[in-house]
Amino acid sequence: MAGLNRDAASVAIVVLGPGALDTARRIQPVYSGAQVHGLARRVVGADVAFTELGEHLRALYAAGTPIVALCSAGIVIRAIAPCLANKGAEPPVLAVAEDGSAVVPLVGGLSGVNAMAREIARALDTAPAITTSGELRFGTCLLNPPEGYVLADIEHGKRFVSDLLAGAPTRIEGAAPWLDDAGLPRAPDARLAIRVTSRIARLGEGDDLMIHPRCVVAWVGDASRGDIAERVRLALREHGIAPLSLAVLLAPLRDAASEPLAEAARTLGVPLRFNAEPPTDASERFVSQDIVLAVSERPVDPSTTGRARGKLTVIGLGPGSADLMVPAAKQALAQADDILGYDTYVRMAGPFRDGQRVHGTDNREEMQRARHAFELASEGRRVVVVSSGDPGVFAMAAAVLEALDRAHEEAHAREPAWTSVELDIVPGVSAALATAARAGAPLGHDFCMLSLSDNLKPWSIIETRLRHAAEADLVMAFYNPVSRARPWQLDRALDIVREHRAGATKVVLGRDIGRPGETLVTTTLDALHSDQVDMRTMVIVGSSTTRAFPKDAKSEWVYTPRWYGEKP
Repeated sequence: MAGLNRDAASVAIVVLGPGALDTARRIQPVYSGAQVHGLARRVVGADVAFTELGEHLRALYAAGTPIVALCSAGIVIRAIAPCLANKGAEPPVLAVAEDGSAVVPLVGGLSGVNAMAREIARALDTAPAITTSGELRFGTCLLNPPEGYVLADIEHGKRFVSDLLAGAPTRIEGAAPWLDDAGLPRAPDARLAIRVTSRIARLGEGDDLMIHPRCVVAWVGDASRGDIAERVRLALREHGIAPLSLAVLLAPLRDAASEPLAEAARTLGVPLRFNAEPPTDASERFVSQDIVLAVSERPVDPSTTGRARGKLTVIGLGPGSADLMVPAAKQALAQADDILGYDTYVRMAGPFRDGQRVHGTDNREEMQRARHAFELASEGRRVVVVSSGDPGVFAMAAAVLEALDRAHEEAHAREPAWTSVELDIVPGVSAALATAARAGAPLGHDFCMLSLSDNLKPWSIIETRLRHAAEADLVMAFYNPVSRARPWQLDRALDIVREHRAGATKVVLGRDIGRPGETLVTTTLDALHSDQVDMRTMVIVGSSTTRAFPKDAKSEWVYTPRWYGEKP
């Protein structure tokens, strides 16, 4: 599709009610990675939930996400109106009737909105409502060349199309196969020309429509020298190559972690890829010091040029419900090539798009999982490791960092493969925080989190920490409170706490908070027994100041005041 990057989750199909869901699912297969966004209180089964339409549409628009909204055009226009500023940088936005009977392109003429309208209309077996005069007359939008090509000057392009609409003929110089069947007025001696070239415009070509194929790879041999972006621009200018023809920045893998290289790619607006040597299959090759320009006859696909810098993202799914997962975690999942984690958590992270590889393992294989994740990411893949709650709280972030730390220490692993991987850790809503929020604010003052599992630390250490936390009058959140292998440990922990805490101390038990069938119980330290708790229960033991008062006939609010000692 012209102008639209079909990357994972590139299209948001927005629905407001259940009546539009069937139409949305008919559109979804047209775009790989597209997701259905549903209004939370009305739509069940959407891929992404949102609570306020206008805010959600504006956020999608600001992020450059193509939008297909199954509602009236007026609703969409009013929602995104404050964002409409730069016509050349807007994403495609379309309104589609709930029953699929109408497809209306609204904005994004220069980013492929009319092409999207035709594709969606074909899927729905209807006619798109295209109103663009040039596209209606010629059957194509000259100002929106296909992916791999870019218009040199949009304002000049508008004048060029106006001249054609007024009756002036044109000729085509260069390879433009997408225009073969276009209804353009043509003449071999026409004054106006459509020039498809990687070269900078020459004198006398000012009236022509310049379209540049993105066919140039710039190899940077030394990432330590000067302003990389400026050096590449100088090399392009020296050899008469249009900057817009630059398709990709290429560098040796040893420089994969170079921030100056990443900044240069951002400045030049091209992907950054890595390869051992400069390209050897280009039709032309120019050298300017350590900059090698490889020029091909056709557009270059960056995804097949060298390889990307691998990225490993460790995320927390939150307590279990999709609306409590942070947006950055959802984005990482949508963009991932590979998803790794404990089987139960991996299932919670779905559904997955076609092409994503899922690697579910046993919960006790954390180090093997972390190493596997680095191996995949070091191949240039986008990898996500999932944890429940927050990945840094008794979860996979520490295991991933430990694996990387060990790799630094092992001589055979000092090659750049792992160290070149971009590592990102995305926080999540931990079980303690989710349970506390359901109960009120029991963690409103100083608190600590303790795991009662002695799999990775001796029980004597756990007892010491429990005793100190109890003596310090901290609110305590217990992870891994009991299991079939150690049913006695919670009772022993409570005995220690009772030595320092009154029997009336409030205790909150949250089981499967954020998941179907969640339960929340408020009790006291005296009344608490281990048979009320299992591995899926979060136990929060209050401090001496933790209070409670009725919420309704069956439950109460629990909170720990922000003050300590005498009430202010």
